[in-house]
Amino acid sequence: MPDDPAKDDIGGRFFAFLTEVGIIAQLSRAMLEQRLPDGVTAAQYGVLNHLVRVTDGGTPLELARAFQVPKTTMSHVLAGLEKRGLVEMRPNESDLRSKQVWLTDAGRRFRDDAVALLGDDIERLSKKIDTEKLAELTPELVKIRKVLDDDRN
Repeated sequence: MPDDPAKDDIGGRFFAFLTEVGIIAQLSRAMLEQRLPDGVTAAQYGVLNHLVRVTDGGTPLELARAFQVPKTTMSHVLAGLEKRGLVEMRPNESDLRSKQVWLTDAGRRFRDDAVALLGDDIERLSKKIDTEKLAELTPELVKIRKVLDDDRN
């Protein structure tokens, strides 16, 4: 990587870091999409992963906010997942005007199967990337994500 004097200042360091994170996100999304069954998007997988990782039972609006997309976009993603039987929309008992999104057993299996489909890619990458270093970097990335997430609110 060529020397960039801008990386010596705080703004340059942030820009360089965020650029690399963005490129990694783009490359990993493309790798995931190559493994997903036809018609399933990275956005749909992302929602399933969020429901497993965070919790299900949120409203479409809450999910749209979490993903920073318009509610109409999230509704489209959820409709595709519901059509495949991967999520279930139920009435929101605390606000009957809205619905809640629940992961189905099939949705949980689909998400887990998608992770397993990346096994060969992960094995190949683990031969080139120090997994101990990844374990060291992950807490810092979590901290950065939390700061960015809190700042958007």
